[in-house]
Amino acid sequence: MENRGERLAAMPGRYEKRVWQWNPALYAPSRYRRACDYEAFVPEPIAGLQLALPGDVAGVVSEAEQAVADLNRRAGPELMPLARLLLRTESIASSKVEGLQLETRALARAEAKQETGQSVGPQAMEILANIDAMQLAIERAVTVEAIREEDLRDIHERLLAREQDARIAGRFRDSQNWIGGNDYNPCGADFVPPPAEDVLPLLADLCSFCNDDTLPPLVQAAIAHAQFETIHPFEDGNGRTGRALVQVILRRRGLAPVFVPPISVVLARDKGRYIEGLTLFREDRIAEWLERFAAATAQASSIATRYTEEVGALQDRWRQQLRAHSDPRSDAAAWAIIDVLPALPIVTVPLGVAATGRTKPAVTNGVAELEGAGIMVRLGGSARNRAWEATGLLDLIADLESGGWS
Repeated sequence: MENRGERLAAMPGRYEKRVWQWNPALYAPSRYRRACDYEAFVPEPIAGLQLALPGDVAGVVSEAEQAVADLNRRAGPELMPLARLLLRTESIASSKVEGLQLETRALARAEAKQETGQSVGPQAMEILANIDAMQLAIERAVTVEAIREEDLRDIHERLLAREQDARIAGRFRDSQNWIGGNDYNPCGADFVPPPAEDVLPLLADLCSFCNDDTLPPLVQAAIAHAQFETIHPFEDGNGRTGRALVQVILRRRGLAPVFVPPISVVLARDKGRYIEGLTLFREDRIAEWLERFAAATAQASSIATRYTEEVGALQDRWRQQLRAHSDPRSDAAAWAIIDVLPALPIVTVPLGVAATGRTKPAVTNGVAELEGAGIMVRLGGSARNRAWEATGLLDLIADLESGGWS
């Protein structure tokens, strides 16, 4: 393939030859305790980067940005629960890229349990923490004047706070890390990020790049993400934090003010192609990386648009069922619950109260009406922790999370 990115900018960086020191105390097979040579990659700074994209790549980027804008143009107050669900889907798919995966219903039930103070399994806890971290990233994006290193640290801390190795949460690494190879040294690794002493200067440069609106939003998000993954500033959780950064930039730049395009759904489906794209970036083939990222974004926007249409149709069917069953007053809680159900595939009375602002007795009566109409199905559990599933919604969510509508 033609190297269309080679003349775009003074990239990508340099390799530094390093020596992994002999360590007789290291608990490892003898061949891994010996000193060995490796090369760490130090990317060039990107603040003030100037790009002149080939015409075909610029066209793909423009089409993708238009797809995100069209998705967000649909956003009215009545669709805000869908905004939360798309954000949830992006978070779950980002976890899936890292091998963290849980069946849709199991995760939804774990989420409802967590909201009511019950314990959940470790894998569900990790994925739910990713949702919290993504929510933090989006909220922070619209409130801070500029993206700072501390913001990245806060997202990472929220992301890893509940994991077994929580000691590294929110802490930039102070040692060498690597990707692939063996667990004991970076010699023979697939990729070795920059040495620890380069991390903070490179992050300061990255934040300067993120706070400059010279480049198109999608181009900025794609380059910032690739640079973040190249720096790999944390011991673990870099991929999920870096994909949250994409959404932060799209929100700050006004391209995705309400609806998050679930880009990670597309990336998770072909992880090899995604990793290859990041490698293209480091090889100074920026245009090819941008083209892949933009195509994934356009596809994610198409999936999200289809999803909003399907959920809207499902809500219409629920309303018809409720009218046929009992046709409650227009201000009844049952109608308000239907409005918020896309964000709450599993509902408890406390969750319903929080989401609708109605009283506990009103929500209890509303849930009973919806159950009678066949719109909600009661799940197991004690009377105090009883939950209901919205019929048909989790099947749509499973299709969305798998990218099944592309």
